[in-house]
Amino acid sequence: MNRYMQDRWSWIEGTHKVRLELLGQFSDADLRFNPGGTNMALGALWRESGDVEHSYIQSLKALKQDWSYSNTEPGIETSVERLAAWLARMDEEMRATVAAFSDEDLQKTVDRGGFAVPVDVQLDIYLQALLIFLGKVSIFIRAMGRPLPENVQAFIG
Repeated sequence: MNRYMQDRWSWIEGTHKVRLELLGQFSDADLRFNPGGTNMALGALWRESGDVEHSYIQSLKALKQDWSYSNTEPGIETSVERLAAWLARMDEEMRATVAAFSDEDLQKTVDRGGFAVPVDVQLDIYLQALLIFLGKVSIFIRAMGRPLPENVQAFIG
């Protein structure tokens, strides 16, 4: 087992778990909620989060970040079930990808388009992206007039 899996993977895994638990608290109808202005609907925000995870998984495999992917599966933004299945598949793919790295692989660099970071730092940046996403969803929850779920409140405040 590499040192990232041993020392830090639990942070990503725990955040993935909170994210899926949170998604499970919404209905398909909730995914259509839009707080107004130029904001996207809640389902689009969830899809965008999946697109970000996809980009990070691919960056770990190719050692180059590419932000061009967008899931165009019909109905993905309006189905809690489809979103949850897609995210769970990617969570497992990311875990398997990271678990396959040796400690030496963790020091390879990922080209982020203008600067490069070691794989282990790329994973830390991904964790930050997950936490930012949870912060965005918490704003939607409040805009919907709902209280933050306890698990989210305990995890991100």
